[in-house]
Amino acid sequence: MEMLKAGSRKVVGTKQVIRALKAGTVSRVYVGNDADTFIYQQVVRSAENAGIPCVRVASMKELGMICGVDVPAAAAGLLK
Repeated sequence: MEMLKAGSRKVVGTKQVIRALKAGTVSRVYVGNDADTFIYQQVVRSAENAGIPCVRVASMKELGMICGVDVPAAAAGLLK
């Protein structure tokens, strides 16, 4: 998760992560364990279909803080 800190190339947010997965530009996906079930499953399923590892993070708040945004984040992706 250190890779998601400031300065790294990343996408934050469910829509952006799914879009990047479809484009093939993500190397790893992070998803908040407390995200809405539908969103959680959507991100995990998209990552599995793309063959990208998906890492669970304790909470959306923690994921948002790690990514350097002021709001909780359900998903984030590390760009290639």
